[in-house]
Amino acid sequence: MSRFLFGTTRRLALLAVILTSAWFATAPVQAAQPQPAKAEDILLNWYKLSLELVRHTPTYSPPVASRAFAYLGVTAYEAVASGSPDLQTLAGQLHGLKPTPKRIAGKTYDEAAIMQAALAYAAQHFFDNTGPTGHHALAALEARLHAQVAKGVSPKVMVRSAAYGESVAKHILAWSQDDGGAVVDNMGFPMQYDLIKGPAHWVPTNVIVQQQKPLLPGWGKNRTFAMPEAASCPLPAPPEYSEDKSSEFYKQALEVYQVKQNLTPEQRATARFWSDDAMLSNTPPGHWISIAMQIMAHDHVELEKSVDVLVRLGVVTADAFIGCWNAKYQYDLVRPITYIRRVIDPKWEPLLNTPPFPEYPSGHSTQSAAAAMVLTNLFGENFAFHDETGKADGLGPREFASFDAAANDAGISRLYGGIHFRAAIEQGLAQGRCIGAFTNALHTKR
Repeated sequence: MSRFLFGTTRRLALLAVILTSAWFATAPVQAAQPQPAKAEDILLNWYKLSLELVRHTPTYSPPVASRAFAYLGVTAYEAVASGSPDLQTLAGQLHGLKPTPKRIAGKTYDEAAIMQAALAYAAQHFFDNTGPTGHHALAALEARLHAQVAKGVSPKVMVRSAAYGESVAKHILAWSQDDGGAVVDNMGFPMQYDLIKGPAHWVPTNVIVQQQKPLLPGWGKNRTFAMPEAASCPLPAPPEYSEDKSSEFYKQALEVYQVKQNLTPEQRATARFWSDDAMLSNTPPGHWISIAMQIMAHDHVELEKSVDVLVRLGVVTADAFIGCWNAKYQYDLVRPITYIRRVIDPKWEPLLNTPPFPEYPSGHSTQSAAAAMVLTNLFGENFAFHDETGKADGLGPREFASFDAAANDAGISRLYGGIHFRAAIEQGLAQGRCIGAFTNALHTKR
């Protein structure tokens, strides 16, 4: 959640290339006999496109991205659960979600056709304000996957399945409309906002006119998904603001300053790897979605577990951003760049660009620890994995011995980047673990 550079021709060009490549292919082009489409392949293809669209849809800051991934996850999960003897609905477990439409008893459905229709409808809604290239990508993928799914499926079953999938998506969309995050004006920056006065409080950290107000100050009031309310995982106050050199606040600021002055190549690489800049990457929640997708593809995870993974990960990161934003605007803490330039070194520059909202706690830390809690619950405590999320952006892969190790790496990267104090990282990780417990408590198996 560091840089906010809105607009990137390079990523739009890449998306256009993707449309004409085999990137979305799920079966060999020259296959002797067409294989039936698999719902799990349809699922991953729509998520791949969603990760790309997050990069250049103007309102898709990290909190907004987390919300979309949550609703996409619920849509896919409910579509599958409706026909599964092993999965149970999340209606009545996620706040405000009522039972989804039922399938017609005794009628045949095609799971891939249901998934295709549900996610096509959902993605076109959640990315309705993307640019022309994004809309072309959505239409192209829908046409390609629809044609693939239709092969070998009777027209009656295809029509019935597509209609059902769309009905599920419409049900989830209707539920999403009153959560507080459905409308994002001015890319999330309020037109009117009174900054809190005093040296301890947030002030703009760049000269971009739009960002003289903080991002999404009301996001912490949104309806949560699995945790009871936005403040369900409260944090202790950060160290008391002080410019006294013996104070804890000064010491934490001095640490950020000194770390930047003596960064090792590995620390620089860590900061860059987890930078996850809005409009230049999948964003922090997208990074964890990407990790899960890599694991699912590598291990050939079956459909029911795939939707369980993606719905839990979407829900927990969405709740993490609501909880984190609730705390950010409760404490409204000044950023390191402001304090260090005021008190220590007026010419200091952090490695990463400081994002336009209050400092405490660290959003990367909160959502990474929350995601790690969920993935650990699903795959195990010592699940080692290889993360190539940044490959397309020239970032080398990283190896992690566990999801917790990755979350800790993401957290400390914000110190290396010069945009968070240590307290924000440590308390953010603690908050994320608390939030993750609520998502882990969801019942998905009958």
